[in-house]
Amino acid sequence: MLQAHTAIPPEAPQPIREIRRFLHMHRALSIFVCRLKDFTLCRELYGTHVTEEIENLLVTALDAYAQANPALNARHALRIGSGEALLLRNLCPLGEDRLMDQAFSLKMSLQAALRKHTISSLGREFDIEVGFSVLHESPLTDKERALHEAIGDARRMTQGAVNLEAIKLSSVFRSIVRNGQIHVLFQPIYDFKKGTVLAWEALSRGPRGSEFESPALLFDFAEQTGQLFVLEQTCRAKAIETVGALAPGQRLFLNIHPRAVVDPTFAPGRTLELIQAYGLEPENIVFEITERHSIKDFSSFHKTLDHYRSQGFKVAVDDAGTGYSGLSTIAALQPDYIKVDMSLVRDIDKDPVRRALMETMVTLAGRIGSEIIAEGIETKGEAGALIEIGVHYGQGYFLSRPHFPKPETHLDIRDLVPLRQDALSRLSCSIPIGQLAQKTMTVSPRTPVQSVQRIFSTNPALTSVVVVEDGQPRGLVMGYSLDRHLATLYGRALYAEKPVSLLMDTEPMIADEREPVESVAKNANTREMLKAYDEVIVTRGGDFLGVVTVQKMLTTLAQVQVEMAKGTNPLTGIPGNVALEKEVEATLRKGRPFAMLYADLDHFKVFNDVYGFKDGDLVILLLGRILTWAIARHGSTGDFLAHIGGDDFVAMVSPERAERICQAVVRCFRRLIPRYYHPQDRERGWIQGKGRDGREQRFPLVSVSIGIVECSENIRGCSLQLLGEKAAQVKSYAKSLPGNVYVRDRRGHSCTAAQ
Repeated sequence: MLQAHTAIPPEAPQPIREIRRFLHMHRALSIFVCRLKDFTLCRELYGTHVTEEIENLLVTALDAYAQANPALNARHALRIGSGEALLLRNLCPLGEDRLMDQAFSLKMSLQAALRKHTISSLGREFDIEVGFSVLHESPLTDKERALHEAIGDARRMTQGAVNLEAIKLSSVFRSIVRNGQIHVLFQPIYDFKKGTVLAWEALSRGPRGSEFESPALLFDFAEQTGQLFVLEQTCRAKAIETVGALAPGQRLFLNIHPRAVVDPTFAPGRTLELIQAYGLEPENIVFEITERHSIKDFSSFHKTLDHYRSQGFKVAVDDAGTGYSGLSTIAALQPDYIKVDMSLVRDIDKDPVRRALMETMVTLAGRIGSEIIAEGIETKGEAGALIEIGVHYGQGYFLSRPHFPKPETHLDIRDLVPLRQDALSRLSCSIPIGQLAQKTMTVSPRTPVQSVQRIFSTNPALTSVVVVEDGQPRGLVMGYSLDRHLATLYGRALYAEKPVSLLMDTEPMIADEREPVESVAKNANTREMLKAYDEVIVTRGGDFLGVVTVQKMLTTLAQVQVEMAKGTNPLTGIPGNVALEKEVEATLRKGRPFAMLYADLDHFKVFNDVYGFKDGDLVILLLGRILTWAIARHGSTGDFLAHIGGDDFVAMVSPERAERICQAVVRCFRRLIPRYYHPQDRERGWIQGKGRDGREQRFPLVSVSIGIVECSENIRGCSLQLLGEKAAQVKSYAKSLPGNVYVRDRRGHSCTAAQ
């Protein structure tokens, strides 16, 4: 019997070798499967001996039909199942449009050939069903595989499982795959800490305007007809061919069915050859394995996956929590990335249960060395909540729709964080981990272990040594860990002369200097127990900057909490978020009209990067003092100023005095800010630095932008959230204008005053 999904081996029996030769001789073939209807029932009624004789008659009739029609160059092959036989035929003489006629002719011929015997022996006539399909030109190894798929199509037609419309679709589908008529869109996956693109997910579509333009129909049809693997292979190739250049550190996510990983056509390394042909490396590729399908042979799957990981490929688990194995699959695979399904992301800013589940996923990821990607983000509130929770990456229509070619894009994280947040979380954003970094001893990976031990012994207060190469941290050596290794029976003899790279922690916790203390502390707390109190390495642009102890982070957070209890920002001493919320709510209850001013600094990130956090704090203090002065001089009794974090300030003032206050702020800030620059930068009016896209360019001096929104009419319908969103929109418009500016929202008409 011809086994489904098995290539024809060279040592196969004579009938199968004949099929191999026939496949080799002809470019395109038509396949006919002939089936004796109700054959199983008849075998039970009349016995095996009788039905076997009828099967032999069916094969003999097929032989006779082939000999009677030499122009068709037909060959009978062999039985392919109980009461089923196969006929191969050269497609060329008739073409695909005549297959239905030919199938009907074959059906009539076979029924006529069997009629006399079946009526005489059984007293009844056997009904014969004939199904057909087409095998197009392809390499021999692929053609053997395609033969089994085509037989399956023809068999389903005989069983009534495939109607004529489905046969038409199958022909269209095979044409799409054969001709590579797949177009790929690329959707960015954003880094929620940096706002840069981590990766591009390749999303395949069928030809525009065709039945298979919808990816759901394309892949569902492929799976139902047993052609999913060949479709995925075509999609992978098209994605790699069209993705173009990737920025340093970026990756390409390729969707893969779990069973495709162990498929013979996947494993030999075609993907590796293809990516290298287009200038990519395995480190650029992430195999995204959907959890919607079970993994039947987990041992084989895991072994193959380890093989690809050893080559440098990364692994992501898609639709986490919605598939067959759920968290157990994640724990077993320990993927590099866990993609959380949109069902958990939807309305996460409003649903405490979903929020708690996501927090659990983030904790789980930290403990197994994975990172979370939230899918299907559709609102600003969802994005802001995910950032607050500590989700590492995100993708969705709200952030960016799929495109071709890949767009140059960047995410302004500050615009995603809601105005109303937990006070400590918002406040901690103004305290980057870089401010706590302290210098420590560094060595190269080749430094002997005994030399590192000598460093510790001559510096009793030293708790860690960082292993650095080419300016970048490669590992961490904690004093207690080194002592533990050397204190064993043969530890000193084994390691004393060996390079420290053998004993260092090759995966220490590393944080960029701009990450908030609270976020780093949370991640540090999720580490395995043995490393719970290891120091955190801090970098600047990837280069080693210093280390921070867990105790230092906890002390800093405790101080912040004390300041928050006082209701003030620890940097400026100005009231914070909690005080602002109370003030807004009290003013709204009284029904007193007011204007909200939302002030923010332009080009501040570049200033911070070039001049450092200490000078950056001085500029924030400058803006706070100017706002305090302007409100006291030009405002009214009861006006209120809040420092809501970082370089963001919000004021509540009398509507008629709002513009006068803003004029004073922008003029005063423009006059004083040059004093915070070096003379050469001040004279030329710009500094050189890297923007959010990572490119070096010139940036003007720091300026202030202020958005003004009024809450006077229908004041009872106002809320802090609505006011905050509207003020943020007006402020964003102000930031798009050059220099120090303020913008007032006048029922859709904005008035600007640049200074």
